[in-house]
Amino acid sequence: MSSAEQHHLTHVDEAGAARMVDVSAKNVTARTARAAGRVLVSPRVVELLRGEGMPKGDALASARIAGIMGAKKTPELIPLCHPLALSGVQLDVSVADDAVELAATVRTTDRTGVEMEALTAVTVAALTVIDMVKAVDKAAVITDVRVVEKTGGASGDWVRPEQPEHTEHAAHREQPEHTEPPVHTEQPQRTDSPPRRETR
Repeated sequence: MSSAEQHHLTHVDEAGAARMVDVSAKNVTARTARAAGRVLVSPRVVELLRGEGMPKGDALASARIAGIMGAKKTPELIPLCHPLALSGVQLDVSVADDAVELAATVRTTDRTGVEMEALTAVTVAALTVIDMVKAVDKAAVITDVRVVEKTGGASGDWVRPEQPEHTEHAAHREQPEHTEPPVHTEQPQRTDSPPRRETR
């Protein structure tokens, strides 16, 4: 496959109109995709998730089931995705010191890949976490949703290069709320000069 063929947009035709790609000529092969994401949460949410649980119920179990359901519903949510027979969907959920970590692995034996299914699984799981914790932490943030790796297909295997962990969101959340720079009040300077005395 040439470089030009690899980089053109396959979901639009020559006139720029959207289309579903015809994959009938492709080989049926085993394909896998893995995606990951995070939901940044407050220390109180972490404490509850590791202890007595959230007031609304089991947030981690709900997120796991929602992610699996989301993967199966991908072609109904993403208009140009092909309906695929998924062989398996695994959704791993864990609690870190500042976030809920999500990772989805999706497998199929078909003519096109399952990257979008893996991304949808992570995103729906993350939205479910937000729904479960919002009563305690309205500032929870979904971040770093990305494909981590894929296997199979004409383009072969791909693994995302290692990158430094994104810390700007966490750093932002650690700032105390309602912090404003001190207001310096200065006395206005007089611009008028005293009246000049006449000399005779």
